[in-house]
Amino acid sequence: MPLRTPENWPHGAIMLDDAHTQFALWAPDAFYVSVELENGQSLPMLPQADGWFVIKARCPAGSRYRYNIDGELEVPDPASRAQDGDLDRHSVVVDPHAYTWRHSAWHGRPWSEAVIYELHVGALGGFAEVEQHLARLAGLGITAIELMPLAQFPGTRNWGYDGVLHYAPQASYGSPEQLKHLIDTAHGHGLAVILDVVYNHFGPDGNYLHRYAKGFFREDKHTPWGAAIDFRRREVRDFFIENALMWLLEYRFDGLRLDAVHAIDSADFLPELAQRIRQQIDPMRHVWLTVENEHNQASLLEEHYDAQWNDDGHNALHVLLTGETDAYYADYAEHPTEQLARCLSQGFVFQGQINRHGESRGEPSEHLPSTAFVLFLQNHDQIGNRAFGERLHQLADPRALDAATVLLLLSPMIPLLFMGDEYAAEQPFLFFTSHHGELAQLVREGRRNEFAAFSAFKDPHQRERIPDPNAEQTFHAAQPSLIGEGSVKQRQTLALYRKLLQLRHRHIIPNLSGTQALGAQVLGHGAISARWRLGDGSELRIDLNLGNRPVVNPPRADADWLLRQPPDVEPTDQGLLPPYCALVSLTAATPLHLLDGERL
Repeated sequence: MPLRTPENWPHGAIMLDDAHTQFALWAPDAFYVSVELENGQSLPMLPQADGWFVIKARCPAGSRYRYNIDGELEVPDPASRAQDGDLDRHSVVVDPHAYTWRHSAWHGRPWSEAVIYELHVGALGGFAEVEQHLARLAGLGITAIELMPLAQFPGTRNWGYDGVLHYAPQASYGSPEQLKHLIDTAHGHGLAVILDVVYNHFGPDGNYLHRYAKGFFREDKHTPWGAAIDFRRREVRDFFIENALMWLLEYRFDGLRLDAVHAIDSADFLPELAQRIRQQIDPMRHVWLTVENEHNQASLLEEHYDAQWNDDGHNALHVLLTGETDAYYADYAEHPTEQLARCLSQGFVFQGQINRHGESRGEPSEHLPSTAFVLFLQNHDQIGNRAFGERLHQLADPRALDAATVLLLLSPMIPLLFMGDEYAAEQPFLFFTSHHGELAQLVREGRRNEFAAFSAFKDPHQRERIPDPNAEQTFHAAQPSLIGEGSVKQRQTLALYRKLLQLRHRHIIPNLSGTQALGAQVLGHGAISARWRLGDGSELRIDLNLGNRPVVNPPRADADWLLRQPPDVEPTDQGLLPPYCALVSLTAATPLHLLDGERL
């Protein structure tokens, strides 16, 4: 039975039918390439135009192989669909139709319904172990899980941003079929599944492309990870576009989050990627495309991508909650309240303003809908890039953090949680890898030198205290405990998240389409009153005070209170908003009620 007809030499091992596979490798710097099968058979590949080597051979699913370059070097397939273990093991031919989908009628969820839960598959134990959390997350009100990168990396422990084989799910997490089972099971719980993909670099360990395909890179341009990817080459573009389509079509992921697209030095690649995806995906499916982009390119969000991770909003909130102003928080040190107000009313804080480096950053974003911005209090970066991986509840006043959580979950922006937020998890999330030898030492030293700009680590002896990313105990320390009764504070945190998400699903999500920001007023340091016109014509207002002093904020007599946090807080007779609180009101045609059916 035919599986796929190759066109324009798709990268990697593509099954043609149940018994035959086409192998295609772009190796313009090689003279001779062969496929070396695990059984000892050697299959010389035929050179084609533009640096391609291709062969069609009798190789069923499960066949293990490597490529031999010029009789000198055996390498894994850079488009390997699976590895038989680590990078030094054989690549494996994968039948994309071997898995039988149980929820084939699933078409995803509208972007307006997104409540995203970011997680690290390895920290939770693997694909099968993540499944154990799905029912709990769906019951809490989560509508999508976002998996940190899965591309095969060296070793068994890594954040995933050092991926080398972009098409192969990390072998230590489970098989391709187990990943599909996880996605299928999530769909059965009503959960969309997003994958974080890294298209701006390859990991340094186990990457042999420089030997036989130098055209993947631009030596005249560099990123923090080395030579930039050369997206001027059609073969390079197709390598990544085919990869995105594989995750969305074969694995049925519901969306992609593109990491650090500011490091992609090609103005037209990202629009082309989005266009190719939209053209080839069933129009009945909801597929979400989001980016991380330090350049704050609002133009990418006008047509091609659904949203951007809003680091600006996080950074302003973090400064207000913790008082920290080191390193990149310095851009938010002087006017964090005003910057938060701009974020809530206009999206980005930096829309062309000059940053701490004296550079203009960002594009105007006021015209974009609130749902074009993913807001978060924590994510893998903002916890893991701390020296000791502390979580926000260990750094901030718990009353202020509860109030900020109200803003996160009830504002019209798309909320993102990081695994453990809902439990106020005590375990840190540390940066971990499993490199060896010289690279391990370089990563260890590089990690510690990153913190030289922080006042607490200017002394090199203080930096020596920072956990070694390669130590196994660093990884185990970062594995969160998410199941169990927990402490009183953890139960209270979980109850707050559950209540807020119930309110979001009942009152915010149904009316997000057509929402317009009406502005945000600064009431005092850490205090804001923000308003939005929802799609049904009602007006949502969030009065937030993260500071330790009351501020003047006359209450609105015609509004129904949707929520008060803490529950017993009241605006004073003098119109003062008390410290550490959030008040949420909604003017609507019909009275709003509490979850228990009683008026506030």
